[in-house]
Amino acid sequence: MSFSQFSTRRSGLVVSRRALLGGLTVVGATALAGCSGSHSGHGAEAGGSASGAGDMASMDHSTMDHSTMPGSGAPSASLGPAPAISPSPGQRVVEASLTPKAGVWDLGGAEVQTWAYGGEVPGVTLRATAGDFLRVNVDNQLSADTSVHWHGVRLRNAADGVPGLTQDAIGAGHKYVYEFTAPDPGTYFFHPHVGTQLDRGLYAPLIIEDPDEPGAYDAEWVVVLDDWIDGTGTDPDAVLAGLLDGSGMAGMDHSGMDHGSMGHGSATTTPAPSVSTIANPYGDAGDVQYPHYLINGKTPTAPTTFEAKPGQRVRLRVINAGADTIFALALGGHRLTVTHSDGHAVEPTEAGAFYIGMGERFDATVTLGSGVFPLVAQVVGKPGRAFAIVRTGTGSAPSPDAPVAELAGPVLEGAALKPAAGTRLPTKAPAATLDLTLDGQMMPYAWSMNGKPFGENAPLVATAGERLRLNVKNTTTMVHPLHLHGPAFELVDSGLRKDTLLLKPMESRQIDLDPEVGEWMVHCHNVYHGEAGMMITLSVKA
Repeated sequence: MSFSQFSTRRSGLVVSRRALLGGLTVVGATALAGCSGSHSGHGAEAGGSASGAGDMASMDHSTMDHSTMPGSGAPSASLGPAPAISPSPGQRVVEASLTPKAGVWDLGGAEVQTWAYGGEVPGVTLRATAGDFLRVNVDNQLSADTSVHWHGVRLRNAADGVPGLTQDAIGAGHKYVYEFTAPDPGTYFFHPHVGTQLDRGLYAPLIIEDPDEPGAYDAEWVVVLDDWIDGTGTDPDAVLAGLLDGSGMAGMDHSGMDHGSMGHGSATTTPAPSVSTIANPYGDAGDVQYPHYLINGKTPTAPTTFEAKPGQRVRLRVINAGADTIFALALGGHRLTVTHSDGHAVEPTEAGAFYIGMGERFDATVTLGSGVFPLVAQVVGKPGRAFAIVRTGTGSAPSPDAPVAELAGPVLEGAALKPAAGTRLPTKAPAATLDLTLDGQMMPYAWSMNGKPFGENAPLVATAGERLRLNVKNTTTMVHPLHLHGPAFELVDSGLRKDTLLLKPMESRQIDLDPEVGEWMVHCHNVYHGEAGMMITLSVKA
């Protein structure tokens, strides 16, 4: 299948409530984009590093040795195959196949060469129910190593998808099997944890249904936001290289919010508002000015269209899969009720618009009016906009750069949400307290945690079963989306549960967590900050 055969209403992105309920009764295999292939056991079928000719038509960084980059810190010893596990008696098994491969994708009038799952951007939604056993067979058809990280999912450490920490990388041309139980309902997604691969097309939603949720809505829309530069005359590895050596910094002004004139190649720019009028509480919010911003893989020039009937209640599952961009999401002419943050229920909170950082997910419900409306993800701190259309009646589609009144009013910050009853951690005093600082600067481009880049900083050490408190401080003048792998943490001041948190410049937070045994990654989810060293290991012993 060519990348251009994508439908914006394909299964998994637009789902009726009736179809959702029916899907929960199906027991057996669920297909995920790509060929299934066979496997001969668990974990890696064969090891090996990336080799061979590149897949990109222009600049090819697919064979770049990421272990030499600042902060990689990858151990040289092999971890071997993941321990095999089996589903419990009576446990429902959801089996899927995932094929990372190179190809051409049509963003909407602009074709790009990229890497994607099964030839679609975003990849087809994987759905399961809380408590299901997932078995995902990965057939790596790239010319480079890869992995799959199940972002936000509380799972066994061996399936977390971090090469050098929880598994060996999946070598080019090799296969791997991920097996884990997904215990918690929520909106998640998955992506590689190798170099800058997240900033290609390698991402897809993972929706874990709650069998006990009443589901007071008529339809569900998965809305995936992204910033896009791959195949536009450059690629993410070239962007990172330019940031590290300073060649990509021409014209950058980090004293304010003008992030234009990045020297990253002759990209074709999607028409977008040149100036954002939205309030920016996050200060310096990104390093890269992208030529395209997407909703469900499409630019504003050929937007995704969501269709419903007037008066219907729709659940939005919004995922920010971007590498360097914070968005503010609004549906013109409507108020949204935010119900979940990073998969965890919150006190329902009405807003005209809400901010969503890299790696964050928010669920919201909305009762639709009659007409044609803009669904807008305004870029924060730099010019640009992602755009889609919501149609419940006849009429002309709004212009992609039309003003949206909801963006001019107050915009909800996710950290201000309050947890719903029953979502807080059990009351327990911290058994240990550790400090975690986020450090670095733009020039030279160097980012770190606890004063040193990954591979040079000492791991955070904790004990399973004991409450851990982290005193987190952002010592930089940029915002950072802090992401912890493993069990979600709790904001001490409010009890809000999160796995990804936007930390403003110079902001300090206290977070509590109950860590589980394993080696867990803690990092900034700006992929360029993470690859430049803003990562650390949380080592949890029994």
